[in-house]
Amino acid sequence: MTTTGEEHTTGRGGPWWWTRWRSAVLDVGLAAGSAAECGAEGVRFAHDAGVPAAVGVVFGVLAGSTLVVRRKWPIAVVLVSIAITPAQMGYLMGIVGLYTLAASELPRRIIGSLAGMSFLGMLIVMFVRVKQDTQRGTWELGDWFVPFASITTAVGMTAPPVLLGMYVGARRRLMESLRERADSLERELQLLAERAEERAEWARGEERTRIAREMHDVVAHRVSLMVVHAAALQAVARKDPEKAVKNAALVGDMGRQALTELREMLGVLRSGDGVGSRERSAVPLVAVGVAAAAAASRVVDDEGGGDGPCLSDVDELLGQSAAAGMAVDLSVEGETRSYAAEIEQTAYRVVQEALTNVHKHAAGAKTHVRLAHRVSEIAMQVENEPPPEPASASAARLPSGGNGLVGMRERVLALGGVFVSGPTDAGGFRVSAVIPAV
Repeated sequence: MTTTGEEHTTGRGGPWWWTRWRSAVLDVGLAAGSAAECGAEGVRFAHDAGVPAAVGVVFGVLAGSTLVVRRKWPIAVVLVSIAITPAQMGYLMGIVGLYTLAASELPRRIIGSLAGMSFLGMLIVMFVRVKQDTQRGTWELGDWFVPFASITTAVGMTAPPVLLGMYVGARRRLMESLRERADSLERELQLLAERAEERAEWARGEERTRIAREMHDVVAHRVSLMVVHAAALQAVARKDPEKAVKNAALVGDMGRQALTELREMLGVLRSGDGVGSRERSAVPLVAVGVAAAAAASRVVDDEGGGDGPCLSDVDELLGQSAAAGMAVDLSVEGETRSYAAEIEQTAYRVVQEALTNVHKHAAGAKTHVRLAHRVSEIAMQVENEPPPEPASASAARLPSGGNGLVGMRERVLALGGVFVSGPTDAGGFRVSAVIPAV
């Protein structure tokens, strides 16, 4: 990319007010040439003024040396050149001073005023000098030659340096503007790159959370029921062989279902939902998250299929919990109707995760599930009573990662709903959620 303005300035250090050593050497050389010119012309000035030649030379050298400060004080250099114009010296200083003045960033009115003063001074001096020379000469050129020579000389000494200086100044300002724009563009690109990286990191985090939530919701419920059935199987294996066989069959069915769903999601994560081997590394994490969510939404193909869990599957969900020994009842308020797929899936997942938590933390507790179909929203509540035996919660030894309530809250809030959970006064636990129906 380009070098920034600060780096560009610091990389060209020069003495005093010069930005580069080359500029300092050039100005010193021009000042030396101007001093030599003014010093030589000071001899004639001293003769005409009736003063010693040394005085004229010193005056000329001092006046011509002011050209060394042309970059810092261009107005002073032009004023000095105008002031010594009647002495018929300082032509080089006048030309260089006007060029520097026009190339500077001073207001145009100041440049025009000083250029006009220089033109007028040069016109008067040349008019007097040419007229004196023609009067001392032996040839006759006519009256037209004096004003013609004066105007031509004044224009030639004033217009070219001013026009050249204006061109160089405009070009310099254009280059500075382009450099500033390039620097600004580079900074904007860097800022955009940083923001894009931040957004990508945020998206990766969101998709990781989404994939983890989907896997937790799909697998944790069935595995929890498997553990509960396994604990019951262990308790009744010798007392009631028929019930033990039934529990073993349930454990096997749920294990196969959990493995099927887990295999589907892992297959999506590995293959990028059917992407070729060469393109797998380029699959965005967002696309993987969407595919994983779609795979997670397919509950069990051999149980009826469908696009995903919905409220009509709640009865079956409660039946599975009842088969695991949970006393659960369902009450529905309002007229049952269908909702958008994501709303029904979220409502189903809330009930599913709440029942899973009851299995984990309050095994054997009576649980009440309520669904309310309202005009513009659907509400659900899962409340369990205190477990009959405090030790029964740990009898199945169900681990808890603490992510269930977090995942439920994230799902409900993503749809603009309200989620509340917490213990009840009776010693149980309540999970409530309200989701807009639109």
